Amino acid sequence: MAIEPLIDISTIDLKAVAISAEGVGEINPQAGDMRQLNHVAYIRNDNQLAVGIKEVKEDEFWVAGHIPGRPIYPGVLMIEAAAQISSILYHLNAESNHFMGFTRCDNCSFRGQVQPNSTLVLVSIIRKFQRRRFVCDAQGFVDGKFVFDAQITGMMM
Repeated sequence: MAIEPLIDISTIDLKAVAISAEGVGEINPQAGDMRQLNHVAYIRNDNQLAVGIKEVKEDEFWVAGHIPGRPIYPGVLMIEAAAQISSILYHLNAESNHFMGFTRCDNCSFRGQVQPNSTLVLVSIIRKFQRRRFVCDAQGFVDGKFVFDAQITGMMM
């Protein structure tokens, strides 16, 4: 089954910075090794879709132990990255800056690998938005190739 991209990534300047690393840190509380979003490259005018960038480096904490000799970015970190770009969308639409916890991951599918020295492009779109809860569809791409998709739910904590 072919995956329908949420947006044509070739139309986005992935080097653009709509929200810097510092701005991501001001919105999302994850820091250090748990920050899985380097910056946001694009935000659609209606704040319902965003494209984020995760530069996957060879010196990250998981590299030595996640398939020694053939490191593969863990799927759980792909989902965390999707949750982080989705949280950015929530905060762009919310009237408050409450902490939003990741509460569900549904319909998750992995169809490609992400290796060190890759750029993981994350796309998220809001499907349901409430003051205390949101649902987003998220996808990940490397070199224009689809690697995963998931539905992310977050809730005010």
